[in-house]
Amino acid sequence: MKILALDTSSIVATVAVMEDEKLIAEIILNYKKTHSEKLMPMIEEILNHCEMEPKEIDIFAASLGPGSFTGLRIGMTTVKAMAQALNKPVVGVPTLEGLAYNVPYADGLICPIIDAQRDMVYTALYSWDGDGLQEVMEQQVLSVDELINYLRDKNEKVIFVGDAVEKFRGKLNETLSTQANFSPSMVSMPRAASIAQLARIKALKDESMEASELVPLYMRKSQAEHQYDERMKGREMP
Repeated sequence: MKILALDTSSIVATVAVMEDEKLIAEIILNYKKTHSEKLMPMIEEILNHCEMEPKEIDIFAASLGPGSFTGLRIGMTTVKAMAQALNKPVVGVPTLEGLAYNVPYADGLICPIIDAQRDMVYTALYSWDGDGLQEVMEQQVLSVDELINYLRDKNEKVIFVGDAVEKFRGKLNETLSTQANFSPSMVSMPRAASIAQLARIKALKDESMEASELVPLYMRKSQAEHQYDERMKGREMP
């Protein structure tokens, strides 16, 4: 089973090719340049290095979100277009699950946190057991204070991963003390290799789908949608 996976949920653009359980190649670009400019050249480059044609890919996989609304749309549109053109299935992987998978077989809880602005984070909790990575707390949007209170009550070791780590590291250290641990920066960013591995697991469980069925996991409205709603409320006022 050959899988091409990508994650464009953040400033990071990452693409990977996996064959069965073997990671063949991965490209990670953590630089301020639009995904619309860099994603297709990255896909072309990685396929060339792997000496593969797009038609040889069995499954196309993408990070579903949450994350950058624009980035997610670009990544998912790219995956859907390639899969539809080649009549291949797709698999969607939640961004938070992919981040947690970056920290394999860790003790305690893994808590991915993605900045949702206004002291809010997209988050969830995961842990490893004999059957792999398990979801302990469902994906949701919480204030940092709400998350801290929840974790303090659980009184377990927590490993934080994700782009909100640096923003809230001081507060998490201060309030959770020895409970809080932080992953190295190289695994705190999205990795297409993790998306590919999780996509393989999901595909083996018959969780693949047609390209038209793949939808992003935004979890909240974009700022533009919030502004539109506010304008509409103003017009409705007598």
